[in-house]
Amino acid sequence: MKRFHVHVSVGDIEEGIRFYSTVFGTQPVRVESDYAKWMLEDPRINFAISKRQTKIGVDHLGFQVDEAEELRDLKGQLLAADAALVEQTAAACCYSSSDKYWVTDPAGVPWETFHTLGTIPVYGNDTDIAKATACCEPVAAAKDGACCVPSSTRASDAGCCA
Repeated sequence: MKRFHVHVSVGDIEEGIRFYSTVFGTQPVRVESDYAKWMLEDPRINFAISKRQTKIGVDHLGFQVDEAEELRDLKGQLLAADAALVEQTAAACCYSSSDKYWVTDPAGVPWETFHTLGTIPVYGNDTDIAKATACCEPVAAAKDGACCVPSSTRASDAGCCA
């Protein structure tokens, strides 16, 4: 079953937690110094906030699936929607390890479709785990027109975003 995903970048994590907890009528299921996540059932949504991005507002949208098979099934739809699909295996991000696909909609909004494999004790973007598992970071518009930019400078990652 799919769960809609929204990730919003905030300027003040505590204020964001206070606001969204009030709006949702419940506390987040995970809170870190730079991140919080609510797993709501009505509506079925994975809503996350973080203070790690420089641009405040909607960071990305997407779908979380319960099973790896669901993720594989969605790959065809995502490829049909955006030929520049970016695949990540065991990506470390948002205190979780996930297999995921990224596409960008016509308005430039990144969409993440993912299956969570487990939790990890770090956010992931700036750790050795992230560099070892996810060589590409999707962006709305890279300078050269590419859909992603390398997050690692290791020689073995050269061309991973091609």
